[in-house]
Amino acid sequence: MQASSRVTVRSIAFLDAFCKEHGLPTTMSIEVPETGMTALDLAESVGLPLCLIEGIFHNYRASGLGTLVMPGDRVAFVPPGTPASHPAFFGSFDTRR
Repeated sequence: MQASSRVTVRSIAFLDAFCKEHGLPTTMSIEVPETGMTALDLAESVGLPLCLIEGIFHNYRASGLGTLVMPGDRVAFVPPGTPASHPAFFGSFDTRR
């Protein structure tokens, strides 16, 4: 069985609303290179506005847009002000780039 070269991408809270307003799915399966790509490049490739992204959950851990996303990973883009993204819950995001 060959490993998948796709990642699961979700947009939550305000980004969910942005996706719906712009005809984008809120959960996507995206092809990525076998060598991976940054979360920043991934966000740009699916058309998410960087100004609405505070950080990501990468494989269920808070992280930043510079995180290397590899095939098989799970990513959720998180906008500023999302209650579950508060540092008291998961620590601070390594925000922006």
